[in-house]
Amino acid sequence: MRTTIFSLFLLAGLIFAGCANKHPKIGLLVHSFETQRWQNDQKYFVDAVKQLHGVPLVKVADNNADKQFEQARELIKEGVKVLVVIPVDQSTAARIVNLAHDNEIQVIAYDRLINNCRLDYYVSTDNVRIGEIQAGYLSKVKPKGNYALLGGPPNDNNSRMIYIGQMNILQPLAERGEIKIAFRQFANAWTANEGYRLAIAGLDSTANKLDAIICGNDAMAIGAIKALKERGLAGKVAVAGQDADLPNIQQIIKGNQSVTVLKRIKTMASTAAELAMHLAKGEPADIYISTISNGDRLVPSYLVDAVAVNEGNIEMTVVAEGN
Repeated sequence: MRTTIFSLFLLAGLIFAGCANKHPKIGLLVHSFETQRWQNDQKYFVDAVKQLHGVPLVKVADNNADKQFEQARELIKEGVKVLVVIPVDQSTAARIVNLAHDNEIQVIAYDRLINNCRLDYYVSTDNVRIGEIQAGYLSKVKPKGNYALLGGPPNDNNSRMIYIGQMNILQPLAERGEIKIAFRQFANAWTANEGYRLAIAGLDSTANKLDAIICGNDAMAIGAIKALKERGLAGKVAVAGQDADLPNIQQIIKGNQSVTVLKRIKTMASTAAELAMHLAKGEPADIYISTISNGDRLVPSYLVDAVAVNEGNIEMTVVAEGN
């Protein structure tokens, strides 16, 4: 009788383990929903995991790094096989990676690199390329004049990479005297309020003599456009952003923003979901495209192409992608 009961328990355990392997739990840690695009990222990721027969578990940290760390601990206790992390802070999120590894869980950084740790994978857009697209487009619209660079927060690795891309294009022009970088400053957050604050500072420091403003993202661009409207300069100063948010597409149509950069977030999210499911099932991942240094190792990275969006190609880009 005891042998029969033991066998039943063993059989039940094997069935449970088999189900867990077929339908693994995948954790997604989101830094915040400060802009609409992050809700879209979450939706596409959750949908992709479900289509692959996984169980997505999502937590949102409201831009609180300590809260995000505790949420990672909660997801690990809930039995996730893989953690996908959009970090609040590029450096302190290393604690999440270390905690996950202590529990034999692999970590994928999504859109934002996590520095100074043994990060397993990184899925993002080529952020240097984004900066090059922004600067390249505006340098054709405004080949001469004063430029302002309104960067994202310095605790996000993307801010630095985008800035490097911008300077790849702008530095030779500045050295030839064709343009002047009259104002450059990094924001405290990726928000319209910060874009407005920095745009006002840039306008004040140049006596309103700006010809182009390159913003870290579209939310900041909305703030910059607000500042330009107050000075009667909307539509006269070229503005670049990134993310292809709907309010910014509307500003492009109105002539108040020159360009945004489309991140193919549906492709990014599905790539991260597929990678997470492969890892959770112990299957070999597809060959990654490149590696990026996070200060500790060369991280295997999947980088999705970005594309410039202007008034002439909205339908072929944003509408076609379905962002």
